[in-house]
Amino acid sequence: MLVLGIYGSPRKGGNTDTLLDAVLDEAALAGARVEKLYCRRLKMSGCIECGGCEKTGQCVVDDDMQKVYPLLDRAGAVVLAAPIFFYNVPAQCKALIDRSQACWSGRVLKKTTPEARRSFDSGQGYLVAVGATKGKRMFECMELTARYFYDALDMTYEGGLLLSGVEKKDGAAQMPQTMDEARALGRKIVDETA
Repeated sequence: MLVLGIYGSPRKGGNTDTLLDAVLDEAALAGARVEKLYCRRLKMSGCIECGGCEKTGQCVVDDDMQKVYPLLDRAGAVVLAAPIFFYNVPAQCKALIDRSQACWSGRVLKKTTPEARRSFDSGQGYLVAVGATKGKRMFECMELTARYFYDALDMTYEGGLLLSGVEKKDGAAQMPQTMDEARALGRKIVDETA
């Protein structure tokens, strides 16, 4: 089984990178095949809403996102990791999510009835999110974004690890219990998709 980790932070080596590394390392130890995808390295536009994907389920924009679609198709589990930027994911990560409109179009073409679209047959999606403040509703927008991203991928949203009050770049690495939770999430992903 393939577990795809999507690194959504524009900052290399920060908290979400550290936590997602722990999740993926543990998933690999538990027997999963792991792929890493860094949004900050992709050369791509956001969705241009051209409607090209509505007929075939394939995006017509030729950029780095064309390398991402096969990974999304093969993954049995996807872990999206991102810091909170204005109560949602950073722009680089949001561009990737918006381009999953092609996946949604493909899903609609394949599952032609609303009843069929109520089932999710392609795997599970998880979220690792880190925010500096401790706002009560800080993760709500990001979780909704993740939920609908996974819906487009024909996956269920299974929650994940939401960490608030971490501002320093290496803050998560200094929290042994949080790192243990990240590793536990990696094991859980393999157990739930096995």
